[in-house]
Amino acid sequence: MFKRMLIMLIVVGVVLGGVFGFIEFKGRMIKQFMTAQGEPPQTVSTITASFQDWLPKLEAVGTLRAAQGVEISSEVAGLVSDIHFKQGDAVAANTPLVQLRTDDEIAKLKSLNATAELARITFRRSEAQYNARAISQQTVDIDRANLNIALANVAAQQALVDKKTIRAPFAGQLGVRNIDPGQFLEAGTAIATLQNLDTVYADFYLPQQHLAALKVGLAVSLAADAYPKQDFSGVISVIDPKVDRNTRNVLVRATLKNPDHRLVPGMYAKVHVVTGKAQSYITVPRTAISFNSFGASVFVVEDKGKDDKGQPALVAHQAFVTTGATRGDQISLIKGVKEGGLVVTSGQIKLHNGTKVLIDNSQQPSNDANPQPIDQ
Repeated sequence: MFKRMLIMLIVVGVVLGGVFGFIEFKGRMIKQFMTAQGEPPQTVSTITASFQDWLPKLEAVGTLRAAQGVEISSEVAGLVSDIHFKQGDAVAANTPLVQLRTDDEIAKLKSLNATAELARITFRRSEAQYNARAISQQTVDIDRANLNIALANVAAQQALVDKKTIRAPFAGQLGVRNIDPGQFLEAGTAIATLQNLDTVYADFYLPQQHLAALKVGLAVSLAADAYPKQDFSGVISVIDPKVDRNTRNVLVRATLKNPDHRLVPGMYAKVHVVTGKAQSYITVPRTAISFNSFGASVFVVEDKGKDDKGQPALVAHQAFVTTGATRGDQISLIKGVKEGGLVVTSGQIKLHNGTKVLIDNSQQPSNDANPQPIDQ
């Protein structure tokens, strides 16, 4: 019985040893095979680093307003008797726009004119009598004062009558009409907007650290979403003499000619202020940069000749870089990459130093200096 048990244990041990030995042998052979095969190459896209001219610019978001623009309203209250304009009309300066009822005021004006005429006759008679030494100087002075008071009353009433005719204060384009004939108009009620669109202002804020680079006359480029393929040019006309104590920003105003009236008050626009001459920087797409806590880096592809199969041996190496200004999808490199270097633009997440790569540039990330949103 003991011998049978011993034989069984020996047989089981031999079988288990063979199984585990085979598993160990298999793992060793797979490891040798994988080691012989090496790391498979990774597919990436690349771009050749090259110099591009960059204009030093300051960017801001501005609000447009007309050089001359008002909400037309009446100084006095009254009933609207006539409207002399159509909505959207272009009008000249001093054009009558609205007429308020003036019957009562004109009647009073006639009464005051009659009183003034009587005062004038009385004064002339007094002067004649004074010259004949029939009355005193005091009487002449009183009659002269009465005449002046009567004339002042006439002038005041005439001014009131004139205010009942509301005129355009300057040439421009009218907007939507806010009143109707027969409506009682309170003083200060908005009638319509009047905007002179030949010249527009762009008001924008810049941080105080840029004050040294700003001066009146600097060129300004403006882009509006309404016209994505058109840039508008102007110059800085005013720099506010104080900095906002809450934001530490300074208000800047640029003046732009607007002969086609494409820019209208209230629009917002992206403003670029050119602060110097063009400079050359090595430029790559932003997607090529990997930002980490220890700095920014890119992967540069080096040609190591041919491998044992006669194929190009391309190897990626990490290079730390110093980045500069950005514009759109592009970023400038101050140092770290030389002109002509082959920089990886996508797929770098799979790379480390010494990784073999295959280049496929059929799909490239955006590299536009002035990208525009795509309407969906």
